[in-house]
Amino acid sequence: MASDGARKQFWKRSNSKVPGSIQHVYGAQHPPFDPLLHGTLLKAAPKVPTTPVKAKRGSTFQEFESNTSDAWDAGEDDDELLAMAAESLNSEVVMETAHRVLRDHSQRREQHQLQEPPGPGREQHQLQEPLSPGPEPTPATEPSPVASGDLRLVKSVSESHTPGPAECASGPAPLHRSQSLPHAASAALGGPPDPGTLSSSALSEREAFRLDKFKQLLAGPNTDLEELRRLSWSGVPKPVRPITWKLLSGYLPANAERRAATLQRKREEYFAFVEHYYDSRNDEGHQDTYRQIHIDIPRMSPEALTLQPAVTEIFERILFIWAIRHPASGYVQGINDLVTPFFVVFVCEHVEEEDVDIADVSRVPADVLRNVEADTYWCTSRLLDGIQDNYTFAQPGIQLKVRMLEELVSRIDEQVHRHLEQHEVRYLQFAFRWMNNLLMREVPLRCTMRLWDTYQSEPEGFSRFHLYVCAAFLVRWRKEILEERDFQELLLLLQNLPTAHWGDEEISLLLAEAYRLKFAFADAPNHYKK
Repeated sequence: MASDGARKQFWKRSNSKVPGSIQHVYGAQHPPFDPLLHGTLLKAAPKVPTTPVKAKRGSTFQEFESNTSDAWDAGEDDDELLAMAAESLNSEVVMETAHRVLRDHSQRREQHQLQEPPGPGREQHQLQEPLSPGPEPTPATEPSPVASGDLRLVKSVSESHTPGPAECASGPAPLHRSQSLPHAASAALGGPPDPGTLSSSALSEREAFRLDKFKQLLAGPNTDLEELRRLSWSGVPKPVRPITWKLLSGYLPANAERRAATLQRKREEYFAFVEHYYDSRNDEGHQDTYRQIHIDIPRMSPEALTLQPAVTEIFERILFIWAIRHPASGYVQGINDLVTPFFVVFVCEHVEEEDVDIADVSRVPADVLRNVEADTYWCTSRLLDGIQDNYTFAQPGIQLKVRMLEELVSRIDEQVHRHLEQHEVRYLQFAFRWMNNLLMREVPLRCTMRLWDTYQSEPEGFSRFHLYVCAAFLVRWRKEILEERDFQELLLLLQNLPTAHWGDEEISLLLAEAYRLKFAFADAPNHYKK
């Protein structure tokens, strides 16, 4: 009797009203509120005085059930499904009914599309559909196959797409729960995407977005150099690289109105140097310098560019004028390599070839080449001013950086450091060229230009940050280094590292690792000292 009384009390409504109470719906996700289990909550609720109302007769469970509609808004076709779900069904009956419902939905959709007047949205959708060859595109779905062991029917959340009769007739297809996507988006998502096309399109969109940001920044009357450095750290788009490098190197002023006058003045100044000094290249005091420059230029890369007579003459003038005007260091082998990136970047504006390495410079007008030559000289001078101790007598700057590299590698990867020591490989034997040529002989020219985007964005990038790039570059070949067990093989590996296939992705990873090392060690130099 106690259990009967509890059951009767459970299914009767309480006459007292509770503020904030919710009318529970039969068939919802959660069961009805049980006052026996949650009586303490009802007692704790504050009572609000209300006007007395006439007490209602308590309703039974049968009345409650008959007066309550199902939580799903069942349509005409869903009634059939719900009715059949109450019987003992097999998978064939379920699939037949499901196919009939889908066919009905498809016919209604086709009729609706025929009656729909043409408009801009409609035309856009019709243009998008042929992009995906093959069957009609479908939006991204969550498959819910009706297996023989689990006969659950899934109601569609959205009727944005339903298979046509041809799809249904092809065989028993699983029911899907469609996502609520716009019609145009559903068409665009249709068909299996090509990974290569998707990645290239996403890459081109990202490059276009970055190019727009650079153009907006450079179009202002006064360029924010700090913001330009921040954007350039991750790479400078090719169309704006010449003007960006001129600004970052300090060759051009940030004020746009002063740039034209500055270019004219600096170009005239450079050719005044040429007129004054270049004829002395055959004098007894300067002929050794000029002869060494003349020997080194054909050894430069890319040969297809540097061996062109016009380019050879330009490089000879630039290097000779710089050596005469900087007697503390004069010309040193390695300086010649540092001219190439500036020249290639500045001349790429005036050649049609995509690959500037093989461009025919003789087609560029003479006055344009004169401007490129002057701009290259001044930007190279700005670069060398920051690392001139690398090229003074005994090259103390390079020797100091090589020792710092050795100490840094011994802290970040002691196993590689001990392996080199065990086989008597000295850092000066392979890292001297890394510092002297700023890794230009170790990576392709396209990678050098990407490196210099970041170097010019970093404070003291060509001197201090380059040290961490070299450390990251050495540790990058950790596996290959540890596999070599001979001095000669180790040295051959470190002087001929396989980087011919490298591109922006490898350089970006290298720079990210270098930045991590700089963040850990730059402000605490004692951390990389034993």
